[in-house]
Parts: sequence; structure tokens; C-alpha cells
Amino acid sequence: MRAVIACALGILLVGAPALAQAPGAPALKTEDDKTLYALGLLVSRSLTNFNLTEAELATVLAGVGDGVRKKEQKVDLQTYGPKVQALHAARVAASSEGEKKAGDAFLVKAAGEKGATKTPSGLVMTTVKPGTGASPAATDTVKVHYHGTLTDGTVFDSSVDRKEPATFPLNRVIPCWTEGVQKMKVGGKSRLVCPAALAYGDQGAPPKIKPGATLVFDVELIEIVKQ
Repeated sequence: MRAVIACALGILLVGAPALAQAPGAPALKTEDDKTLYALGLLVSRSLTNFNLTEAELATVLAGVGDGVRKKEQKVDLQTYGPKVQALHAARVAASSEGEKKAGDAFLVKAAGEKGATKTPSGLVMTTVKPGTGASPAATDTVKVHYHGTLTDGTVFDSSVDRKEPATFPLNRVIPCWTEGVQKMKVGGKSRLVCPAALAYGDQGAPPKIKPGATLVFDVELIEIVKQ
């Protein structure tokens, strides 16, 4: 995490003067403008889990501006630099707890739907279409189509939208998939509702998946790939 923050802040230092001085949204007239804007988007991913308010973001940019212009530092970096990690951990924990509470309510509702089964691990699984083929083992490689959403329906990843199935070993994906897809048969379709502990946990997968997020996957098992 420290390396990520250091890299992000280092990039911010490069782009800070333009950000601090620009009155309103940039025009993005040239390819360099667009590339620099993309750079800012990449940096934002490293800062997502801080859940900064507008006022806090302004404070961050003020520090960037003072640093890049070699102005007098308003705080001692040796004292407050190490506190960045603690702040990050606190913000992630707070965000995660809120997401988990909302996710728990969603899981209870999902488990109560017709045909749903809740496993001891907490996975809620519903068979949409029974398959007729074999079931994969955890060490198998599978070809699937999937559609992943947050509990509010926001799509964060979808092979269906890309119109290209995904192939991967079942023991190299999130635990929800390793468990759930093993319960399917080739040709079948299932819905997997994954609590955070079986997905991306307290860290999430920024920027699309928040810490502690419950995820929903609609999965079609196309094939067990022969090695």
C-alpha cells in the first residue's frame, strides 16, 4: 500500500500545477491533454478507498501544490507521512463495515427467494438452468460466460457484454467461484450471490468494487477445458 500511495502522490506532484491553476474542467483539446487527464484517472484509483470529500481532496491538492512548488510545508512529513497508512486503513474499515451491513441484508433476501440455497460458507446459489454435463473439480479449467453486478445492479464485469467467454482455472479465482461453479454441470446456468468474505474482502477491488462489497454473478458453465 505504501508503494501505491507513494507512486500515486508522485504522479500527482507532476500534474499538480495544472490541476491547481485550471479554472473549471479542462478542455482536453490535444492528445497530450487527454493523456494527462487519463493519468489523473489512474491516480484517482489509488485514492479511491480514502473516500475523500471535496474539502479533503482540496487539502490533498494543497499539499501537492506546496510540494511541487517547493513552498514551506505546513506539517512535518516525517511525523504525518506515516499516518497516511493508518488513515487509509481506518477509511477502508469504515467503508467495508457499511458495505457488509447492506450486503448482509441483500444476502438474506436472496436466500429467501424460490430455489435459492445458502451454503455453510455464506454463498447463496440459485440454479437458473440445470446442466446435463459433468461438474468440474477445483483443479479444472473451465470456460464460462458471466455477468457480474453490484447489489444495486451496476455492472462491473461481463463476458456476456464483451461477447467472449472467459477461461480460467477454478482454483485461481475468488472462493465464491471456486465453490459455486463446482456445484454446476456443463450447460447449466446459475446465479451466485457472494458475500465479501468469498469475493474481494475488506480491500475490495477499486475503483468498481468497494471494500466489503457483496457481488452477484450470473454464470453459464460452457465447458470443462481439457488440458
